[in-house]
Amino acid sequence: MANISTHVAERVGFIEITRPESLNSLSQQTLTDILEACISFDESRTVGCIVIHGSERAFSAGGDITEMAEYDTTSAYLDDIFDASGRFSRIRTPIVAAVNGVALGGGCELAMACDFIIAGDKARFGQPEINLGIIPGMGGTQRLAWAVGKSKAMEMCLTGRLMSAEEAESAGLVARVVPADELMDVATDIAKTIANKSLVASRAAKEAVNAMFEMPLQQGLRFERRLFHSLFASEDQTEGMEAFIAKRTPDFKHR
Repeated sequence: MANISTHVAERVGFIEITRPESLNSLSQQTLTDILEACISFDESRTVGCIVIHGSERAFSAGGDITEMAEYDTTSAYLDDIFDASGRFSRIRTPIVAAVNGVALGGGCELAMACDFIIAGDKARFGQPEINLGIIPGMGGTQRLAWAVGKSKAMEMCLTGRLMSAEEAESAGLVARVVPADELMDVATDIAKTIANKSLVASRAAKEAVNAMFEMPLQQGLRFERRLFHSLFASEDQTEGMEAFIAKRTPDFKHR
């Protein structure tokens, strides 16, 4: 059975994790397949947003433990397991995680590696690696702390406690919570909205927001301003402002 399935509809690229026998666990090949699909969408100007999702039961229950149990320190280091997850930061196209069911361990980390999360109201998030005698290895200690603060991240990583969708939204991990049976419709509508904006501007906005995590405030403000200035060289800026003045819908060409 394939690890993922993909399709494109109305400028949105969809990636579905399809390993129901293991609650969509993330083997090394699955992560590679997801990354390669993202790269393919990213290289196409006909895709303006990407949605990654699982099933109603699970976005992903985490790393493939059967596979990981075979590693020792040397093989884990030489194979650089989870390296594929680190390369998600190079994807310029906005990525939405649509989470139903559980997003645990690597599944939670994959969702956090996306640009934002839309969650079904029955979704649960957690980093339970401590129960296996290990710690998160795909950014869980870092991105979770950025999203929800030190105290909650520390508690979750040290106890393995799961966070409900409601708590995740309140804590800032999730952008929006919707009824589980409406998740894909809502995520699709949001992705279509993004995809129909100027691709030049949406990629610049993503780059600017992500820069905040790597730069002091004043440096980040200068970086934002330079990107803002650069967009005045785009056809989409001209079209967007002319459409606003004329009170019509802009027809962006993504250049």
